Amino acid sequence: MRFVLYLVAGYAVLVTIAFFFADKLLFFPHRELWATPSERGLPWEDVRFEAADGTPLHGWYVPGAGRGPGGAAKATVLFCHGNAGNISHRIDSLAIFHRLGVSTFIFDYRGYGESEGTPSEQGVYSDVEGAWSWLTKERGVPPEQIILFGRSLGGAVAAYAASRGEKFSPRGLILESTFTSLASVGQSHYFFLPMKLIVGNAFDTLSRLERIDCPVLVASSPEDEVVPGRHGRILFEAAREPKWFLPLKGDHNLGYMTTGRAYVDGLDAFFRNVLGE
Repeated sequence: MRFVLYLVAGYAVLVTIAFFFADKLLFFPHRELWATPSERGLPWEDVRFEAADGTPLHGWYVPGAGRGPGGAAKATVLFCHGNAGNISHRIDSLAIFHRLGVSTFIFDYRGYGESEGTPSEQGVYSDVEGAWSWLTKERGVPPEQIILFGRSLGGAVAAYAASRGEKFSPRGLILESTFTSLASVGQSHYFFLPMKLIVGNAFDTLSRLERIDCPVLVASSPEDEVVPGRHGRILFEAAREPKWFLPLKGDHNLGYMTTGRAYVDGLDAFFRNVLGE
C-alpha cells in the first residue's frame, strides 16, 4: 500500500511539473544565427519590428521575382517556423520560395535568434500579429497577396492568424507537418500523462480550421515520427474547399527535402491555383 501511495504521489509531482513547465518543454529556441540568406546567394533585408504587444522582434525579408507583371512577385509568404532553432535553420526553404517566384518574410518568435522576450503560446500569437502588421503596413503588401505558411508548430500559429478574420485576410494557408492540437500530438508521445489537463486547448489547429475560409494546402508524411501522418489527414478533411493535400516522404524535419521535386511542384501548383495563374 505504501508503494502505491508513493507511486501516486510521484505521478502527481510529474504532472504538476509538466503543467508548470509546459512552455519549457515545448519551445527550444536557438539564439545564434549560424548563417544568412547570402549563403545561398539570395537577396534579403534585415527587419526589426515589434510584436502586437511591443516585444522587439527580428526577421528577414527575401524578395522573389518572376510571377507577376514585369518580373515582380505576385505573392508573399509569411513564414511561421517550428518550435526549435531559428530563422537561420530555414534557409533551404527560403531558397525554394525564391525559386518559385514568391517573396518571403520569415521572422523569429520571441526568445529565438535576435528576437527579445520569452516564448509562450499567447506570445507567439502576438508575434505573428506583429509580423502581419509590418508586412502590410510598413512593407505595403496587400493582404490578398499574402500566403500564410506554417511548418510543425508554426502551422498552429499560421492557423491562428488565418482564423482571425477581423485582423487577417490571407490569400491562402499552407500547413506543413502540422498537428491537430498540442494535446493530441503530446498524447502520442506521452501516453501516460493527461496531456489535455496539462496543456488544455493550446495550439488547437483543428478547431480553427472551421473558421478559415481561404484556400488551404495540407502537407504531411506518413513517416513523420514527431507528428503522426494521421494529423495531416484529419486537418485536410476538416478544411473547407478549396483545399489540396500534398503527400510528403521522410521524417518530420527533412520531409520537404526528402520529397524533393514533388514537394516543389506541389507548392507551385498551389500558388498557381490561389493566384489564378
